[in-house]
Amino acid sequence: MKIAFRLLAGAALAAVMTVGAAEARPFTAKDMVTLERVSDPRVSPDGRWVVYSLRTMDYDANKAAMSLWLVDLKARDARPTRLAASDGGAVSPRWSPDSKAVYFASGRTGGVDQVFRLDVAGGAVTQVTSLPIDVGSFAVSPDGKTLVVSLSVDTNCPEILCKKKLPEDLTPKSNGHVYDRLFVRHWDTWADGKNSQLFALPLGADGKAGEPTHLMRGVDGDAPSKPFGDDSEYSFTPDSRAVVYSVRIAGKSEPWSTNFDLWQVPLSGEGAVNLTEANKAWDTGAVFSPDGKTMAYRAMARPGFEADRWQIKLRDVATGATRDLAAGWDRSADTIAWSPDGKTLYVTAQDVGQVRLFAIDARSGKVTAKTGAGHVSAFSLTPTGAVYAQDTLDAPAQLWVQDFKGKAMPHPITDVNAAQLKDVDWGGYEQFEFAGWNNETVHGYLVKPANFDPSKKYPVAFLIHGGPQGSFGNLFHYRWNAQTYASRGYAVVMIDFHGSTGYGQGFTDAISQHWGDRPLEDLQKGWDHALKSYSFLDGDRACALGGSYGGFMINWIAGNWAKPWKCLVNHDGIFDARFMGYSTEELWFSEWENGGTPYDPNTTYDKFNPANHVKDWNTPMLVVHGGKDYRVPLEEGISTFTALQRRGVPSKFLYFPEENHWVLKAQNSVQWHDEVLGWLDQWTAEKK
Repeated sequence: MKIAFRLLAGAALAAVMTVGAAEARPFTAKDMVTLERVSDPRVSPDGRWVVYSLRTMDYDANKAAMSLWLVDLKARDARPTRLAASDGGAVSPRWSPDSKAVYFASGRTGGVDQVFRLDVAGGAVTQVTSLPIDVGSFAVSPDGKTLVVSLSVDTNCPEILCKKKLPEDLTPKSNGHVYDRLFVRHWDTWADGKNSQLFALPLGADGKAGEPTHLMRGVDGDAPSKPFGDDSEYSFTPDSRAVVYSVRIAGKSEPWSTNFDLWQVPLSGEGAVNLTEANKAWDTGAVFSPDGKTMAYRAMARPGFEADRWQIKLRDVATGATRDLAAGWDRSADTIAWSPDGKTLYVTAQDVGQVRLFAIDARSGKVTAKTGAGHVSAFSLTPTGAVYAQDTLDAPAQLWVQDFKGKAMPHPITDVNAAQLKDVDWGGYEQFEFAGWNNETVHGYLVKPANFDPSKKYPVAFLIHGGPQGSFGNLFHYRWNAQTYASRGYAVVMIDFHGSTGYGQGFTDAISQHWGDRPLEDLQKGWDHALKSYSFLDGDRACALGGSYGGFMINWIAGNWAKPWKCLVNHDGIFDARFMGYSTEELWFSEWENGGTPYDPNTTYDKFNPANHVKDWNTPMLVVHGGKDYRVPLEEGISTFTALQRRGVPSKFLYFPEENHWVLKAQNSVQWHDEVLGWLDQWTAEKK
């Protein structure tokens, strides 16, 4: 399929931050964690306003605060204004249908998250919900008369807040928990017997919500899904009489199932209908056309494969007939939204190291890229264009406005962090390509050290992304940020090996059951290509680093490709693939990637098991692990460190008791970078 492409001036924002060498300073990990972060832009239905969230970090308190900001899109040179309603914290801004009010969530009253309503003109704030437990997410109906909220509830209880308090003399003194099915723990929490469920609340004339109606009675499942689901997984029908939500029925099979279905339920909570029962893979993200005649949603085709391509489906609401949109477009659709005239679907998708916003003609399926280089993390449509958040390898996210029907170039409407970053000297970057496994084209990025001098040789940080179906693309990462290495004087090389996303589904599929051969060949050939192409890389002073699958690859490299590396860094990586298959929580992942369960024949658990090659380990390694990482359990990190110590290999173990698969707390992140960069400095120091 031919894709029309129009390049944006994506470098414009970076140019604003370019400074002279005399003023330059390095970009530090503390800079990274204290940056203000723009997210969740929402354009008002009348197209005049955009409201968005801004995250601000109090580093000393090790705590972030969220606030809401407003921009008048009709005003010339409008500046963002902080909404006073943000005092006390505010997230998830959502417009009323008449554009007169913004609904938002806040824990300002007693620390329990509830829904509030801000009158934009007058500034008055009304508490909409007064529920005894936290509101997880919410949506407002098209007619403005109903609020749907997600709540974490015990589905065995008839009331929202289940109270089963026994008299003191009958209260057990033991604290053991009995489980009769898996998902005893998921991501970073243990099962508590509760599900995320949807409730409908009528909105009164005073703006306050009435009594909730349970929309998922008898449903053994979570909507939104855990742990990262949000309000994009449910929506009102255009007539405001029903809700369509995505859910996976739990039962005994939930840990190895990816069968989410779209269910439609009236606001009465009775008579729910499964709209996608025929598809045994993942269905989610229903959005309705402005005329209400078509429901668009995203669907995968292969059960059990979480990294399958997201295909856009169009369902005729009247007949139930479904067709694929842009079936020949070999990209995986993310967020989707209808244009105001119902003729176009806008969608974000990874695309050759970028994340772009695309327009897809709803009739013909013609695909047109609307943004160029960079990473579009969120967008909201205006009557003639879009407001979107975009970042790059050398610039954190800003909000941009683009008019799709005019000729004017997109322009930023926020300049957060400008003062903090005005003196930073960013490492320049470029994308490259080479022939990898099977002689197929593989892409990568090279980031130059800050204060770059082409006559010098620089040590190298070779970053390996996780997933493995992921990408170290053109984005401003808040955990694996290439600029933190570049500012320390390292050149950075990142390879999107086979298995990476954004290069076609076949490229992504190539890694399954091939964790240790095809991607390793890409990494090896990519490293050779970089050394030949960039003379300033010092191949004798290089370290490889990776997390999750990247951590697996670090362990695999230790026994299969150790020669180029002076040191290794393994964050939350797999040590024993077979044990991982029994101890992780989302079993569908290990079972798909290895071709079956650990007890099935002809799988790859042993074929690509780092534990089988410990006898060949001799490269110094820093091991990092989080105590609440239940995806790759702590024992994988401890086992790695044990093997290194027992072998007499120089090694350290950095343990974060309260972190999960990621390091999220600001001060922990700075410690992580101090330890990692110190480790690199130790082993790549020039010999005197």
